[in-house]
Amino acid sequence: MEVKTRLFGTIEVKKDKQIHFVNGIIGFPEMQDFTLVFEETEEGKASISWLQSIQEPDFALPVMDPLILIPDYNPVVEDELLKPLGEMKAKDTFVMVTVTVPEEMKDLSVNLKAPLIINAKTRKACQIIVDNQDYSVKYPIYDILTEEKAGE
Repeated sequence: MEVKTRLFGTIEVKKDKQIHFVNGIIGFPEMQDFTLVFEETEEGKASISWLQSIQEPDFALPVMDPLILIPDYNPVVEDELLKPLGEMKAKDTFVMVTVTVPEEMKDLSVNLKAPLIINAKTRKACQIIVDNQDYSVKYPIYDILTEEKAGE
């Protein structure tokens, strides 16, 4: 299927690349169908990808794998919240966090409190709010990403 987007123009989204958020995402319950768009770099995939709405061309959220930032990121999630996604096996579970890009790049942050949980096998997903007090809504990442880039 062809999807028109504001950021990427018209893109081709195959059925097996569509992600269905059973209850939408927080703040946008009506938006349920998305795809991940990522830039290929010489080193592989870029750190930040985009969760692009299939229904709304103007809606795309920057997202990233939290393990790049915090290797031991492991939010506690009630099994009941994940039931609509189907059987969750570790190899099929993909976790992303949203990235906030403010005016000042040094204030770049991710939301560790409301991860996106994706079952890669069923292509169903949800966004949840974790109770763990160790995770913040605005976890600063600018220094981590610049240090990582300098180390390459």
